[in-house]
Amino acid sequence: LKKTPDIQVSDSLNPQKIGKQVPKVKIVLANPPFGKSSSDIPTTDKNLSEKEGYFLREDFWVTTSNKQLAFLQHIVSMLEQNGRAAVVLPDNVLFEGGAGELIRKNLLEKVNLHTILRLPTGIFYAQGVKSNVLFFDKVDNSKDIATDEIWYYDYRTNINHSPKKNPLTYESLKDFVIKYNSEDIRNRNETFSNKNKKGRWRRFTYDEIISRDKINLDISWLKDDSEMDLD
Repeated sequence: LKKTPDIQVSDSLNPQKIGKQVPKVKIVLANPPFGKSSSDIPTTDKNLSEKEGYFLREDFWVTTSNKQLAFLQHIVSMLEQNGRAAVVLPDNVLFEGGAGELIRKNLLEKVNLHTILRLPTGIFYAQGVKSNVLFFDKVDNSKDIATDEIWYYDYRTNINHSPKKNPLTYESLKDFVIKYNSEDIRNRNETFSNKNKKGRWRRFTYDEIISRDKINLDISWLKDDSEMDLD
């Protein structure tokens, strides 16, 4: 029989609660809590951390009460050199200003955020919640900017899934798995082009991303058939 994993129910963002430093790992697969919580807030400010309702995380980039932004920083901190992560996150992480913008800037600089999978509406949590999977690697930190380009796969526009009637399956994402090309992510081919505007697989360079207002990673290019064409 396989040994039961050691599972501890605690606030994993707070090392003081688990009684040890944040462990370093090679791979993180995570679906952090969505929404805001009333639990204690991680902060980079030592003075603030001494106040009730806060705790110190010197390895974070910015103080935020947004749970998913805190978990994203936590996951980056957990990764070993050359570690890999795939994290399910809601759309607001891609476009929220303030702490969100600072975190996206650091994310592009400190890790190779090479792929974003746009998921259909409503497959996580309440109907209407839009989510994505961010794939990134903690690469050699000798480069000033770790991310050269981000590849987007839009599996949202004109696609509908529901947990009961039309659940998401492996077959649903088989095309993405092929395009992702895990054997060599440097060898990928776009399906979007001027001749194929319906292509769901598209590349954006770091310069294109960083020039967007608030470093907005919430990018779409496909036409939604349900929306009126004002043109």
